Amino acid sequence: MAELISRQGNKVEFKVSVPAAEVNRAYDQVWAGLARDVRVPGFRPGKAPRKVIEGRVGKGYVEQEVRERLLNAHYSQAAQELKLSLVDANIDPQDVVNGQPFEFTVKGETYPEVKLADWSGLTLSATSPEITDDVMDRTLGDLQERNATFEDADRAVEASDQVTVEEQGEDGGTYPIYLDVAEEHVRNALLGKSKGDTVEITVPAHQHGDHEHPEHSVTVVIQDVKVKKTQELDDEFAKSLNFDSLDRLRTDLRSELERRATQEGDTARREEFVTHLIDNMEADIPAALLDRRRDAMLEEIKEDLGRQGVKWAEYQEFMQEQGKLDEFMGDLSKNAESRVKRDLALEQLAEDLKVQVNNTEFNQTMNALAQANNMTPQELNKNLGPDGINSYHISLLREKGLQQAMAQLTKPAQEAQADDAQSEAVQTQDEQPQAEAAQSEDAEGEGEDENKSE
Repeated sequence: MAELISRQGNKVEFKVSVPAAEVNRAYDQVWAGLARDVRVPGFRPGKAPRKVIEGRVGKGYVEQEVRERLLNAHYSQAAQELKLSLVDANIDPQDVVNGQPFEFTVKGETYPEVKLADWSGLTLSATSPEITDDVMDRTLGDLQERNATFEDADRAVEASDQVTVEEQGEDGGTYPIYLDVAEEHVRNALLGKSKGDTVEITVPAHQHGDHEHPEHSVTVVIQDVKVKKTQELDDEFAKSLNFDSLDRLRTDLRSELERRATQEGDTARREEFVTHLIDNMEADIPAALLDRRRDAMLEEIKEDLGRQGVKWAEYQEFMQEQGKLDEFMGDLSKNAESRVKRDLALEQLAEDLKVQVNNTEFNQTMNALAQANNMTPQELNKNLGPDGINSYHISLLREKGLQQAMAQLTKPAQEAQADDAQSEAVQTQDEQPQAEAAQSEDAEGEGEDENKSE
């Protein structure tokens, strides 16, 4: 049960009370999990006394697990019950005791008030790409190129050859170079050369990652020259790709291209609609909200760099030396503002459309997400935490609201197409008796002419 304590502007405080029966249920679930997972010498699985298990996992562990389970379940539920879309929250839980109710208070900030312009009569102009014969020919050509083979060529290197070279020096090695996609300085150095030739390739000054490389030379010896051979576009080529015939390959390929084109058109119309919402909405966005989003995005960047073995301090120093740090931070702030505006617009859209995500729907989605990440629902809930679960619920509301709005906008166009088709059908039906009458008149005329000739 959630109770609103105070609300001033976008600052809010509320209290959540969890009945003793649910607290007891949470305790039973935690103990059941520990009995299943914790192995105690001298006891069969699930038969060790709770005191013994508690001694192995540590005092207070059970209460901590129960508290987290209850917070994960009831924080998001309370926010939904009070219809609060929280930007940030500070949760203050009481001690949890088996057999007693559990309470916690939440102080947080809600998103600002947003007003969307009327979009009901909006006409979206984005269209799906047309799958023309030229597109089909280019796609089939790409398939031929990707499935090309290479055969030995006893001649000088030409523009589309595969050239195997051995790079000289301590760090050298043997590798193939595909001339049709090679950089210009590599291609120019190798063209016209033959197997066994020693070639010096001048590499112009360039920047790779965080490092700038001056102009230098690489010496290679040509080990092999192979010519590209593409298959004829026929039934045998189609069978090599597991299709019965070239006609079947063309049919399936066109269907797949049209499916992707439809998907691309749908995505373009969605983005056109969202851009319209953002450009025409009214909202006084607090600077703290923008700063929070920017800081979160910066943390993601730091984590990504860390996974690549790059420390943020070193990367920041490098950008400072290149004079690009201010530009980087400015772009980060712009991206943060863009994301915040998008979220605000879509959340207001969902509210205007009275979109709901019920518990069953939400739990099914969470279970699917857990399964996709090879986790149990409990592990997922624990990793996300109360804020993460609430954020995921809000993201579902945004997507569901966007889908509903797009369905409303495309419905008039579909109805118009249906009306046109019905009109054509009626017109055809009206013309059919006239055509039959005309044929009857022609037949009668022919009969009269035959009688006259007799």
